[in-house]
Amino acid sequence: MKRALVIGAVVTTAALAVSGAIYGPEIVAGYRFMEALDQHYMDYQADGGAWPQLQDSCNVCHGERGQSRNAQYASLAGMPAAYIEAQLHAFAEGRRDSPQMSPLAASLTDQQIQSLAAYFARQMAQRTEAPAHDSALAQSGQATIAAKSCTTCHGEGLAGGPLGPRLAGQGEGYLIDQLNAFKHDRRKDPTHAMNAMASTLSAEGIRATAHFLASQPPASPPVKQ
Repeated sequence: MKRALVIGAVVTTAALAVSGAIYGPEIVAGYRFMEALDQHYMDYQADGGAWPQLQDSCNVCHGERGQSRNAQYASLAGMPAAYIEAQLHAFAEGRRDSPQMSPLAASLTDQQIQSLAAYFARQMAQRTEAPAHDSALAQSGQATIAAKSCTTCHGEGLAGGPLGPRLAGQGEGYLIDQLNAFKHDRRKDPTHAMNAMASTLSAEGIRATAHFLASQPPASPPVKQ
């Protein structure tokens, strides 16, 4: 009986050793995945509270943490909080029109709007895309931006400021759409500065400006709120 137990133990040990050799890497990878997942949720809760968070509903269009990966949608990461608040109120009050954003913004309380603005403002901004570089187009866009003094409202490096949003690193398609909206008065700037500026741009000028801006990395990480 003892001999049988000893033999059984040896066989079991050998089987475990063989299984470990075969499946060990998968087990280690599994543990590493679980550790990474735990860290992800710890970071998630530390930044915005328990799941589900209000900003999760923004991910589909504006990307995780407000960093869009779709050139047709605005990246909210690193935007000035005051600007985000102003735009959400504009959507909610019908001063800025969007079939998607208007009803969403109208459902938010003032406190929720402030919370969303503060959350997105403290996220690290990145480029939405890396458009195929066109040197002549980029130089033309850069010259237009300098001539129109865009940094006055949009800040150094076009990273955003009290008067205007971050432009550097936004999607080329989104920038073209917004400049055309200002040019044709489909979007109204309360100061009328953007409408006046955009009205002077040709279609090629709008494309060049958007191309240059889309290729620029955001100048610096956002200020913590």
